[in-house]
Amino acid sequence: MKTNVYISFLLFTLILTVSSMGSAFAQGKSDKFVVVLDAGHGGHDPGNLGSGYKEKTIALNIVLEVGKELEKNKNIKVIYTRKTDVFIKLRERAAIANRADADLFVSVHCNAFTNSAYGTETYVLGLHANEQNFNVAKKENEVIFLEDDYEKHYEGFDPNSPESLIGLTLMQEEYLDQSIQLASFIENNFTGKLKRKSRGVKQAGFWVLHNTYMPSVLIETGFLTYKPEGLYLNSNKGQAEMASAIKDAILNYKDNLDQNVGDFFHPDVLNEAIATDNTQRSPEVYEGITFKVQIAASSRKILPKSYNFKSLDPISRLQAENLYKYYYGATSDYSEAVRFKNEADTGGYEGCFIVAFKNDLQVPLNEVLKSSSN
Repeated sequence: MKTNVYISFLLFTLILTVSSMGSAFAQGKSDKFVVVLDAGHGGHDPGNLGSGYKEKTIALNIVLEVGKELEKNKNIKVIYTRKTDVFIKLRERAAIANRADADLFVSVHCNAFTNSAYGTETYVLGLHANEQNFNVAKKENEVIFLEDDYEKHYEGFDPNSPESLIGLTLMQEEYLDQSIQLASFIENNFTGKLKRKSRGVKQAGFWVLHNTYMPSVLIETGFLTYKPEGLYLNSNKGQAEMASAIKDAILNYKDNLDQNVGDFFHPDVLNEAIATDNTQRSPEVYEGITFKVQIAASSRKILPKSYNFKSLDPISRLQAENLYKYYYGATSDYSEAVRFKNEADTGGYEGCFIVAFKNDLQVPLNEVLKSSSN
């Protein structure tokens, strides 16, 4: 029975993927940069109630402040999934962004736990890397049970089942780089400008992120269950500061796209242990696999020549929709790829990362490394 439900869910996801391709490719039609702001929960769904504070209220206040500041920019159009204390179905939140052909989807929430955990987290879509990430996604996904007709619209999806999350990466895969870029800007602002503790950029299976057809992030602004943090987030000062940091990150992301290739790199969101030391390594050749080092991603098309990339050579370029990705080196020897990464780090591309290709398609690096090299 469980297998049948899982298969039904995957089929539903694939049908949804095919039927929605038109919306995916329609992105960017607006003359303005469209940002959809989503305040989590609302109405009869209060969200977390740690220390007596209401997540739905705090999230809404932060979102409204972010929107107010973004609307001062004549080149940005802001759309809200809700502006009052109302319940919005999970699927409708994503649908609002898709109908608008939005450039970004930003969902704001507050976290909760049973101990003294505190700090911010910003999530992009991905299979849960650990049990803790899964539990955060599970908690946010369970809002579907508050919808009267959830069985009809979330066929076979069970927030409590890790297997149900496997299909969720299909739609957002193309936007992962951009989502991580925005998430990184957000977390950097929380730590650099506000001196808040950051728990990092993470991946987890959030349904609302899966169903959007643009770069999307879900921000956990802090733990209401940790009294000092709950007090801060419930204050006018805290909400204004968090909103300002999020607003600045969105503007930074937009500027990065508008200009040229930025020095953007993935943080360690996949929890993959990638060696970066300079010690001598024995050959680790993976037959049929090509390792490259991604050094940048941008909407701007740049000639892949060494003089454009701080004398690194060879440089290659791949296009994924409206995003160009730039790579240094190409080898089937993973130890050689680590050397390339060290060179790129030293050359000024600190934070670059190794990716793997098989038959010209990118494959998960962690899966490749789990297999045996020749």
